[in-house]
Amino acid sequence: MRVAVIDCGTNTIRLLVADPGTGNSLNEVERRLELVRLGQGVDATRRFHPDALARTFAAVDTYAARIRDLGVDRVRFLATSAARDVSNRDEFFGGVRERLGIDVDVISGDEEARLSFLGALSGGPVAAGPVLVMDVGGGSTELILGDLDGSVRVARSLDMGSVRIRERFLAGDPPTAAEVRAARDFVDGLLDSSGVPIGEAATWIGVAGTTTSLSALAQGLTTYDRTRVHNSLVEVAEIDRLAEQLLAMPVADVMATYPMLQQLRAEVICAGALIVAQVAARVGEPMTVRETDILDGATLELLRR
Repeated sequence: MRVAVIDCGTNTIRLLVADPGTGNSLNEVERRLELVRLGQGVDATRRFHPDALARTFAAVDTYAARIRDLGVDRVRFLATSAARDVSNRDEFFGGVRERLGIDVDVISGDEEARLSFLGALSGGPVAAGPVLVMDVGGGSTELILGDLDGSVRVARSLDMGSVRIRERFLAGDPPTAAEVRAARDFVDGLLDSSGVPIGEAATWIGVAGTTTSLSALAQGLTTYDRTRVHNSLVEVAEIDRLAEQLLAMPVADVMATYPMLQQLRAEVICAGALIVAQVAARVGEPMTVRETDILDGATLELLRR
């Protein structure tokens, strides 16, 4: 059986087509990513912007064509933080149903966390537990502490993501010192009250676009290389350096310095880096970056069904 999962977040929409692998693995057929910023303005208006819907539907049209071409048997469409927050989500649901013939599966924060943990562990062996998995999205950040057998001890979905923090706090280009302080205070407050014992982690894994981008920047990559990012290590000092640098640069300078970044990523990477830096301060250990995340976890689960 060949399956496809589409993960539609606040900033990106991604496709993974896969066949069953050996044991609990999958054989990747095709993986795609588009930056669509579906969550544009959602934090302020609680509505999907027409331009954001148009960008997203264009990507879904492309994915639907590939799904047909590749002979996929089962499809699942995941929607996460952005779709939980809006008043006009029926317009989004209807557009997806029209293009794919399936309903949107709006997953809870807890389900998002569980699938992220499953996907992160699928990326290779882990030397020591407990394991903290951090998934920084556009609208939310998932923190999951669990064990090497895949069991989850505690998981939280926090209302802080790269798009949400950028739009709510970091209005300047670059952000002012006062804006950065306010953003840090907000992030620290959510972390402090999360109930996740971050300091207990023996291994820390970062997944999704913010952390993979930071790894690529730390390595000095001029073009994105998934093989070099997967299972790379980023030291705490390097995370701090990148966060400080990105928060001090106008978006135009970020794109000029790091041409690998697309504009919709460059506009919010400073906010994502700030979130990662505040978690790094609590963990105190290098971050392992993996390319396997919620998309892989949901695909593995669909294959098992």
